[in-house]
Amino acid sequence: MRPVLVFDGDCGMCSSTARFVARRLRRSPTDFDIEPSQRLDLAELGLTREQCDEALQWVAADGSITSGHEAVASLLSASRWWARPMGSATRAPGARTLARVAYRWVADHRQIFPGGTPACSLPAPRTTQGEP
Repeated sequence: MRPVLVFDGDCGMCSSTARFVARRLRRSPTDFDIEPSQRLDLAELGLTREQCDEALQWVAADGSITSGHEAVASLLSASRWWARPMGSATRAPGARTLARVAYRWVADHRQIFPGGTPACSLPAPRTTQGEP
């Protein structure tokens, strides 16, 4: 299996970023696939719709899955030579925490970025009965 980057195809910002990855980071189309979650059999990849709505997903050739900032690190590590050190650096202890916080902030505010639309907003957190 070829690695695949799974993104939210309903989000304009995510789709713009995926096009950037395809044009600038991926060395060739045979390195890894870039697909919107809406076009995939997620169960076949070991993913759920909720995981894909929540964060970017990277499914490696061996079937292992990384999400969010870790998926970005995996993507960078599989990209052009000049991007690979950023993938390694993102996994370093201090940088990992910063990457996690930055990824979560961007994901939670993706509708305000270029290419973002109100459809990019993540759904409001679900509450259980009895909670506001």
